[in-house]
Amino acid sequence: METPKTGEFAHIGKSVVIKGELSGSEDLYVDGQVSGTIELRNNSLTIGPNGQVKANITAKNVSVQGSVEGNVTATERVELRKSGVVTGDVFTRRIAIEDGAFLKGKVDIQKEGAQPPKPEVKPAASAIAATPASATASASAVTTSQGLPFERK
Repeated sequence: METPKTGEFAHIGKSVVIKGELSGSEDLYVDGQVSGTIELRNNSLTIGPNGQVKANITAKNVSVQGSVEGNVTATERVELRKSGVVTGDVFTRRIAIEDGAFLKGKVDIQKEGAQPPKPEVKPAASAIAATPASATASASAVTTSQGLPFERK
């Protein structure tokens, strides 16, 4: 999955910054910054060498040459190029990782015909840091898997 040469695709250039939900029905090439969510269920996503994505991604195929912080779900294939950096979990049927690529997270290879699971959304570090110290310092205080305070009675 190289830079799309022909056909219908959208291109987000180096100087473009997008915050929010990004969805579409054509292939997408990102060389700028995107934060939020990216959903291209039946299409391919290529993150170029200058691309910086902080989002959970859902697409048919995902190729990473830049950086991704978030979970990646691909119904077909994920490809991490040598300059690619992914910090998050990967759910896919097929994966290719070139020498030099960086992946911090788990890889879940799906069986053919199986529905990919809904990836667990991990809380942002700032949400955990915002937890009051009194809630975490108490011996009876516990945090949930989402990092929220929970008091035992």
